[in-house]
Amino acid sequence: MTPFSGLSLVLLTILPVALLDKDVCPCSYGTAGLPGMPGFPGKDGRDGLKGAKGEIGIPATLGPHGIKGEKGNRGTKGPVGKNGPLGPPGVAGEKGDPGQKGDAGQPGSHKHLYQSAFSVARITEQFPEKNAKVRFTKEISNKMKDYDTSTGTFTCRIAGLYYFTYHASQTANLCVVLYLNNEKKASFCEHMTNRVQVTSGGILLPLKIGQQVWLQVNDYNGMQGTQNQDSVFSGFLLFPD
Repeated sequence: MTPFSGLSLVLLTILPVALLDKDVCPCSYGTAGLPGMPGFPGKDGRDGLKGAKGEIGIPATLGPHGIKGEKGNRGTKGPVGKNGPLGPPGVAGEKGDPGQKGDAGQPGSHKHLYQSAFSVARITEQFPEKNAKVRFTKEISNKMKDYDTSTGTFTCRIAGLYYFTYHASQTANLCVVLYLNNEKKASFCEHMTNRVQVTSGGILLPLKIGQQVWLQVNDYNGMQGTQNQDSVFSGFLLFPD
């Protein structure tokens, strides 16, 4: 082979390749191929940046009122609520008309509130102690216990005007003194002229609640208290205050 024949062979090899790079192709185009298969969806992209706050819009104008609808049905009654706090007292109202007269009530016992009376006797042959209270130990009438048989003292429970009286059988000279709270109010003395005789006395006294009355004897203390020879002390309320 000659050098020229080898060069010819190289040129024949390069020429078809060079002709493919030119805009003008001496060959004709083939038919279009079929569309390819759709690809898989891509992944979601990242959130974009927060946009700028827009400007405040123009206030809307109030539209016209619509026609009032019909009244609905009344609903069911709800549960009772809790009591609220007391409000301030209201203004006193006007005086109402008098009501009808009621029926008469049962008889009351108001009279018992103003009862005070006693009558007590001394039952002993011994003379009472001198310059001391005379104790009448037997109760004839002492419902309200205003007279204390243990001390010989009457204590005023109802203020008012009282009457006190005594009747004493004596077998020796006798002086009976009536005291009101350690103050001598009356004195009755009787000297013996017979073997046995009776002396008595009485007085009206206005008393206040808590004041006390009693009988007392001095050196002349011949008071008896035996069967058929009674010595009795009595007192009762005449007019309450």
